[in-house]
Amino acid sequence: MRLTTAFAAAVGLLSAGLAGPVSAEPKVYAYPSSANYCPAGLQPVTLGGAIGCGTPNQPMTYAEVKTHPVVHRHRHPHRAVTLRRSARVPCPAGAKGCSYQ
Repeated sequence: MRLTTAFAAAVGLLSAGLAGPVSAEPKVYAYPSSANYCPAGLQPVTLGGAIGCGTPNQPMTYAEVKTHPVVHRHRHPHRAVTLRRSARVPCPAGAKGCSYQ
């Protein structure tokens, strides 16, 4: 029993260690601008919020990535609930504890 537990733990640690380097490349987004002051072959890009010259490795701009296609639901204002009183008397007249007359 201990051997299989140790083996499973070792496999889990190895697989967790290998998953990290796969996504090690930073995401470089194209920066939309009307003027391009970068050298030939480069264009304005954003990397971590900073704008510089380079080659983007993402097909979209950062602003396009941040827009979310989900439509927000409309919230309706809460209406106060009014209590309705019954027209009939809840207890017979003269009964103990009856406050209606």
